Amino acid sequence: MTFTEDEYSRRLAAVRERMTRQNLTALIVTDPSNLYYLLGYNALSFYTPQMLYVPLEGELYFFARAMDAAGAFRTSWLPQDQTFGYPETFVQRKDTHPFVWVGQKLRELGVVNNFSHGQVGLEMDSYYFSPRAFEVLVKALPEYRFTDSYELVNWVRVVKSPAEIDLMRGAARVCESAMEAAFESVEIGRRQCDAAAAIMSAQVKGTDAFGGDHPAIVPMLPTGAGADTPHLTWSDQAFIAGETTVVELAGVFRRYHVPMARTIVLGTPSTRLDYLAKSTGEALNAVLDAVRPGATTSDLAQTWNIALAEHGLHKPSRIGYSIGIAYAPDWGERTVSIRTDDDTVLAENMTFHIIGGMWMDDYGYEVSEAVRVTDSGVETFTSFPRHLLTKE
Repeated sequence: MTFTEDEYSRRLAAVRERMTRQNLTALIVTDPSNLYYLLGYNALSFYTPQMLYVPLEGELYFFARAMDAAGAFRTSWLPQDQTFGYPETFVQRKDTHPFVWVGQKLRELGVVNNFSHGQVGLEMDSYYFSPRAFEVLVKALPEYRFTDSYELVNWVRVVKSPAEIDLMRGAARVCESAMEAAFESVEIGRRQCDAAAAIMSAQVKGTDAFGGDHPAIVPMLPTGAGADTPHLTWSDQAFIAGETTVVELAGVFRRYHVPMARTIVLGTPSTRLDYLAKSTGEALNAVLDAVRPGATTSDLAQTWNIALAEHGLHKPSRIGYSIGIAYAPDWGERTVSIRTDDDTVLAENMTFHIIGGMWMDDYGYEVSEAVRVTDSGVETFTSFPRHLLTKE
């Protein structure tokens, strides 16, 4: 087990307290990050429907494909008699759905018969909960009044425990190793795919103290004119002299992610890139200096906007988001965003990826830091040169 029984108990209690505030009698969890948070369950099984049934009181029940449910106990604290596998005949069929079977099993367990009031929360914006799954549940369990849980478990995850912070520090060491591999492998004449392979090798290998894990997002390597666009990956083209490559990656340790972005130029940077890098760096440093308990995410965004404006620059997109546990396709927690219309108050042990990403016309620059809110300021998880990286 990654965490103690007491830690899992505290997490469940926090989720149930929030359920009470949202007037939920039960909660259906489908996001694999939330399953990991509550159960410790860790597998690449979420391409087929799976769910955790969390009542306000009583036992939890986990449902997955039979071949996955059989081994769920190997990573989860949940007793085997509270884990159920639906038959293979329900997998990827156009005439039925696994949640038909799950609905019937919930009836057999008596939780439907005991349901007399309240609402059942669903993760309506989860990547892993399809419109068809929703439709099937509504038909299979007409007694339930379903409602959106609005990322209930995700919001409980926003403030990390000391044990979680320790894992993120381990992920940071993996992140540094991967970024070092990126800097070494982005070189004139080498193919982008070879650089990506070196980065991914470092991500999986990790360090002697912290073995790496698969990241929720593959390394992103916008290169050349493509550096003006985020979230591009790689091609089989070779790096050429004068090109800029934006590297964004994450180190992962026991599913906890610490991302980092840096920009590499092969040669002497242009005047416009040099100006953009220095301006962005100053703005990011100003934001980091503003991080402290009691400040709001809106405060941080305003700090960024003011610092950029002094250099005649503007960035319309958000500059960060909450991070922690993640599975594909995203390493964000889908809760707090650092932008002017988000007034979340910072608290100790919140963790964020703060991104200085500037995407211009035909060129761009990105630098970022993963941080923890401390009792008086900020802790940056990684230690890597925070400026434009140049290679001759």
